[in-house]
Amino acid sequence: MLEAPQITLFFTAIFVLVSVPMSIMVGLRRAKTGIMLLHGDDEDLLKRMRAHGNFTEYVPLALLALAGAEITGAPGWFVMVCGGVLLLARLIHYAALRRSATSGGRLVGAAMTSLVMTVLAATILAQLAGMV
Repeated sequence: MLEAPQITLFFTAIFVLVSVPMSIMVGLRRAKTGIMLLHGDDEDLLKRMRAHGNFTEYVPLALLALAGAEITGAPGWFVMVCGGVLLLARLIHYAALRRSATSGGRLVGAAMTSLVMTVLAATILAQLAGMV
C-alpha cells in the first residue's frame, strides 16, 4: 500500500489556513460595500478578489505536483524545500497584488511559483523514468 504524502498533507493544511483569511477579507469588503456579486466599481474589492483568486488558481495544481514528487520518491528535504518556496512565493504574490497591480513583488512571486512547479514536474517525470 502506498504511504500518504505526509509533507504534502502538511503544506496542504498550511495553504488552507492561509486561504481562509483571504476569503474572509473578500467577504468583509463585500459586507462593507454591499456588493454581493462581482466587484462593482470598488478597486479594493477587486484587488482582494484577484489576490484570493490567483492563490486558488495556482495552489491546487502546485500541491498536486508536490504530492506527485513526494509519491514518486523525491527526497523529503527536497519536497519540504519546494513546499516552503511555494508558500513564500504565494505569500509574496498575494501581498504584492493587494498593494498594487503593477508591483514587482507580483513578478517575483509568480516567477518563484512557476519555477517550483516546473522543478516539481521535471522531478516527477525523472522519477517515473527511473532517472533519479
